[in-house]
Amino acid sequence: MTQELQIEIPGIGRSVSAIYERPGDAKWLYVFAHGAGAGMRNAGMAAIAASLNRVGVATLRYNFPYQEQLEKKEKLSGQRFHKPPLLAAVRAAVARAHELAPDLKLCAGGKSMGGRMTSTAVSEAPLPNVEKLVFYGFPLHPSDKPSIERAEHLALVGLPMLFLQGDKDTLAYPDLIKGVCDGLGDRATLVNIPGADHSFHVSKAKDAQLLADLAEAVKTWLG
Repeated sequence: MTQELQIEIPGIGRSVSAIYERPGDAKWLYVFAHGAGAGMRNAGMAAIAASLNRVGVATLRYNFPYQEQLEKKEKLSGQRFHKPPLLAAVRAAVARAHELAPDLKLCAGGKSMGGRMTSTAVSEAPLPNVEKLVFYGFPLHPSDKPSIERAEHLALVGLPMLFLQGDKDTLAYPDLIKGVCDGLGDRATLVNIPGADHSFHVSKAKDAQLLADLAEAVKTWLG
């Protein structure tokens, strides 16, 4: 089942687009936020969602407010990556996910910035009904500017977290993301993908199988 819908975001006076996809055998629903450079309809987002749907994980993809404005060719109101509307969108999407599928367990996260905004939201206050977090390429630092400051809030996240990270990711050097995960102890599980970059690209011939393998890893980890 595929459903396109709107999610109202309290406090900012607008709604954003979303796509809900539920396979018949779903037990989990992944609330899936996009990265900074592309919206929910991006081919990479769609491919990840499809790979998860094929293994029985439902998905709710949604736009952040700035992306919705860009797609509707509206003038941007405020800074593109201003945190309050991003975090408000995460919370609204999680609430809508539970309304759509109260019988499914919820996990949340996203691609790159979408995952970081989700974990930031959790660090500030619990996301109701969310049991686990899944990050497709956690953006630990700007490209080729190693740092771990963006991970400091993870110490305040009490949920289990799955990190899917390519070892050629210039936004998360392997030794640094491993150190972050080690510091989180049992809360963090790191899946290292040899040869993959931040977009999970290895080669044209291998990319589809890689996403399929990652979807299986997510399904197994969710339980």
